Amino acid sequence: MELNDFIANFADQFDETDASEIQADTRFHDLEEWSSLTAMGIIAMVRTKYDKAVTGREIRDCETVEDIFNMIAAK
Repeated sequence: MELNDFIANFADQFDETDASEIQADTRFHDLEEWSSLTAMGIIAMVRTKYDKAVTGREIRDCETVEDIFNMIAAK
């Protein structure tokens, strides 16, 4: 699993946010478009693309996109 690929897949979950706004150090909770629906999309993307399960709580505990990447990579 590559960080840049994960960032691209993460950015794909947003409809209105430009992908260039999403970087490893992006505090995704601060994105205007972030919502519980987006979180569900991230959970589904992680299961589909990386065959790993994450919970809403685990995502809430992360601050940046890279934090989510590291949490998934450690599973």
